[in-house]
Amino acid sequence: MNLIEELRWRGMLADIMPGTEEQLLKEPTTGYVGFDPTAESLHIGSLVPILLLMHMQKAGHKPVALIGGATGMVGDPSGKSDERNLLDEATLQRNVAGIKSQLSRFLNFDESNANAAKLVNNYDWFRDISFIGFLRDVGKFLTVNYMMAKDSVRKRIEGDTGISYTEFAYQLMQGYDFYHLYKNEGCKLQFGGSDQWGNITTGTELIRRMTNGEGEAFAFTCPLITKADGGKFGKTEKGNVWLDASRTSPYQFYQFWLNASDEDAVRWIKIFTFLPKAEIESLTAAHLEAPHQRQLQKKLAEEITVLVHGRQEYDFAVQASEILFGNATTEVIQSLSEAQLLQVMEGVPAHQIERAKVEAGIDAVSLLADAGIFPSRGEARKTLQGGGVSINKQKLEGPDTVVGVDKLLHNKYLLVQKGKRNYFLLQLV
Repeated sequence: MNLIEELRWRGMLADIMPGTEEQLLKEPTTGYVGFDPTAESLHIGSLVPILLLMHMQKAGHKPVALIGGATGMVGDPSGKSDERNLLDEATLQRNVAGIKSQLSRFLNFDESNANAAKLVNNYDWFRDISFIGFLRDVGKFLTVNYMMAKDSVRKRIEGDTGISYTEFAYQLMQGYDFYHLYKNEGCKLQFGGSDQWGNITTGTELIRRMTNGEGEAFAFTCPLITKADGGKFGKTEKGNVWLDASRTSPYQFYQFWLNASDEDAVRWIKIFTFLPKAEIESLTAAHLEAPHQRQLQKKLAEEITVLVHGRQEYDFAVQASEILFGNATTEVIQSLSEAQLLQVMEGVPAHQIERAKVEAGIDAVSLLADAGIFPSRGEARKTLQGGGVSINKQKLEGPDTVVGVDKLLHNKYLLVQKGKRNYFLLQLV
């Protein structure tokens, strides 16, 4: 398999160093990508480097995932206009452990395989290097002129805030990572986002200089993922879309991909799935003929949700979507656990009503008005008379319908639907 050719047609290739494609065709090659441990969980912006590692392994090469436990203490200036706050060691170690756990879901680390994936943490080699030793043994190989020519550094120097020596040194530290892996793991390739091109090529240059020109090192980058509407990829109104189910529920994760624009879906189906070219072309053609059916978005959401959260969570996400946007039945809602119900209702307006009123049996008009779902009893009565209100997907027959504890979900919730698309979660207090 020609890895570079595969990445090129998928739109996952930006810059590439001469000789890289030939090296990957010549022999199984060890290559690495770095992950910045700024949080305990990776978000979907990290999916591209994860997928690149997976493509490497599928093509017969050996993937290495580097966690920046040391460089995370310094901070990468690439793409940043200001210096960020540095994390303490305890926080970094907690973040590193969380990321390691997540990566193990995507890569095969079984050492019995010739191209088993490997996890490394650059803190393991930097913690024993003295400042004087690093300056003497590594720093002398790169000139300040060379380092200042990099876009990530030059832009900061020319800006209002400037750049501290701490962040200026980041480039040299990342370069040394590549040299360390080259020397100790036989790693000849580094890849990452296109904003990392300067840091990556510093590594290839450092290897060349520290081996007296004998070391061969290669590199490529992938484009930074964007949204067609100009919005930042991976961001919603609630912030990042995380890979950790406790931070972004599988349902919300699924919805993010399902709501992709037509233009984004055409690009993302190639980047975020492993579907073969012929199938993607067929799906895209069918989508262009009937975009209202959103076949591309549905397939994209299925593939990536199953990859990250598993088939069971995907099936639940589809079922949950049917509750809010389809024709789910009362039985389906009653089958949900409390955690699942709250996951589906995330973002749905919540209202409260006294438990005693429901336990005594309350007419629908009073229930809806007292809970604040309708501004007045008159408006609640009018809508109920028109058959416009359902509770737990069962249409209420009229304003005098009595609602009691037999209607409760998990003995505390009622799902109220007003019209086709307006939902409210009613909770007893």
